Amino acid sequence: MKKSLLLALTIVLAFGLAACSSNSNSGTNAPASASPAESGAAPSEAEGETVTLTFWRHDYAPEAEAFKKLIASFEEKHPNIKIDFQMIPNDQYETKIRTALAGGNPPDIMALDAPTLASYANSGAIIPLEDYFAKDGNKDDLLKPVIEGLTFNGKMYAAPNNEGTIVMFYNKKMFEEKGIPLPSKNVDEAWTWDQVLDAARKLNDPAKGVYGWNPTPWGFAGHEGAPYSEMAFLWQAGAEILSPDGTTAKGYLDSAEAKKAMTFWKSLFNTEKVSPKELPQDAFWNGKVAIHVDGPFAFSYQEQNFPNFKLGADYDVAPLWKDQKMIGTTGSWGMAITSKSEHPDEAWAFVNWVTGVEGSKVWYEETKNLPARQSTFDAFAELKEYPMNIYAEQLSKYGHPRPVTPAYPAISEAIRLLFEDVGLGNGDVDEALARAVKKIEDGLAIQKQQ
Repeated sequence: MKKSLLLALTIVLAFGLAACSSNSNSGTNAPASASPAESGAAPSEAEGETVTLTFWRHDYAPEAEAFKKLIASFEEKHPNIKIDFQMIPNDQYETKIRTALAGGNPPDIMALDAPTLASYANSGAIIPLEDYFAKDGNKDDLLKPVIEGLTFNGKMYAAPNNEGTIVMFYNKKMFEEKGIPLPSKNVDEAWTWDQVLDAARKLNDPAKGVYGWNPTPWGFAGHEGAPYSEMAFLWQAGAEILSPDGTTAKGYLDSAEAKKAMTFWKSLFNTEKVSPKELPQDAFWNGKVAIHVDGPFAFSYQEQNFPNFKLGADYDVAPLWKDQKMIGTTGSWGMAITSKSEHPDEAWAFVNWVTGVEGSKVWYEETKNLPARQSTFDAFAELKEYPMNIYAEQLSKYGHPRPVTPAYPAISEAIRLLFEDVGLGNGDVDEALARAVKKIEDGLAIQKQQ
């Protein structure tokens, strides 16, 4: 095992944009059972031998139930293939995977978050899936941002369970009380930064502890959720984090466009003071933030925890804001086959059962996570209707994956600290950008030496 895997993955990227489960099947014409269509027999069936495949995934209860149903239907259809499904606590998952890979005894199939893919692929820990996708994976059905986020050196290394992006939430009653026009629900007519800021100024009410605009879902959190949402500001301003060939951040992350984005970000927390440096618990749902940003899982959270705060009456949803460009960050969890697996064909049969055209419909029914396949969007009426259509259209038209590079852990930390330095710490923008560039350059240099 190359040292690069251990070095490049020193930061645990535990963030996943995954929706809470729902058993509601309203507005759907997809099959109701967890039984995807047959995608071809695996070799073990023809040979009559029984194969046991180990599958590891981070622990997330709603999705665990969906996996159990899909595993049951797969084993019923493939009686000679058994799935040993192991859920690992979130805070232990990456460490256990890295330890198993380094020790040469990883599972046959592993879950991975999109930003970790390049590190695993570069180290040879997982195998490319191009030939499998060409055979029966229906790759052309996957959305373009999904393919980009799971592709390293021209090859896909994972099959997506779902996809993620975030949009703008706003307190409708607060807008109406202040006489502020409501944002458009058309993703091609997203509000500009200046429009959102103008509304935030009017909505800001320090005497009541109300902030006008929270621009990142979890505030200055120490996990991947922060850079996931913050990178969009850089791209929207026209900046890039890395050069097109992924070899340097110099001249890109320290560009005039990046400086513009960071200067605007700094103003929200320090000059305009419309954004909270310390985000109150459930700030949007408790009326302490007027403009927020969140994923589709927020609807289930609201229904379970704030049932009296209603969509359409108390709050509404609009496309994410924009500057020079309209861009929304994408990326979520997928399934990969490890290079140590002695049964890659059987492993693919299961991966494709879960993530293929029919399996993806079952997955959406069970989890309500944003789909990665166009056919799933087409199969469910609710995905064409407000509010889910905003996520679907924004993802399809304006989705942008995070950089796919073995040095991503260094990038993630650099971006998180950059936005903290400038927003939370009121730091000098040029100095903060220089530190971020250096951190990324150091990460790229370490990766090149392996």
